[in-house]
Amino acid sequence: MNELLLIDDDQELCELLASWLQQEGFRVRASHDGNSARAALAQTTPAAVILDVMLPDGSGLELLKQLRSEHPELPVLMLSARGEPLDRILGLELGADDYLAKPCDPRELTARLRAVLRRSAPVASSSRLELGDLSYSPIRGAASIGEQEISLTLSESRVLEALLQQPGEPVDKQTLAQLALGRKLTLYDRSLDMHVSNLRKKLGPHADGRPRIVALRSRGYYYNA
Repeated sequence: MNELLLIDDDQELCELLASWLQQEGFRVRASHDGNSARAALAQTTPAAVILDVMLPDGSGLELLKQLRSEHPELPVLMLSARGEPLDRILGLELGADDYLAKPCDPRELTARLRAVLRRSAPVASSSRLELGDLSYSPIRGAASIGEQEISLTLSESRVLEALLQQPGEPVDKQTLAQLALGRKLTLYDRSLDMHVSNLRKKLGPHADGRPRIVALRSRGYYYNA
């Protein structure tokens, strides 16, 4: 049974979501502030985290930074009552795998969780993907450039793996969205673009200045080997 850590100061909402998720086969632990969430994470690492942007003892975005530093591959789905585009962009920039505005439909939350957990399952292939100075391990979901190891989130690793499997050939956005988000893109949904932008920053350009990941308008992205 997958254990989830639900971090939200709204105790009534936590009880409602926990009850729903338990009926869906999840085991749920709830924390209502950042400090108790950190203590829970120190005890055991859950299969995924549901994290609210607003916490009584600090910003959920700051906690997300810490999560990404200590658990780069831990799936994180963010919630926000404000639903502001800036909150969504900041959350995705800091490494959230997906984002939902509150109030959210528990069925959609469950679907998003199942999608991110499917993507976090170990891959069957153990072959490393290597292109020039870049090496990627599908099992570890980690990349390295030369001797420098690069920590990737789950979504970033899935995007990179798809691009490396067909270097120089564009992969359309909907295909990448299914791999990185486990769902189709919706209208005005920039979640995938933010994951690609984060990946570009982490990888940097080639030694000769060429970008590693190139966008093709209306076609998607490709890895520039």
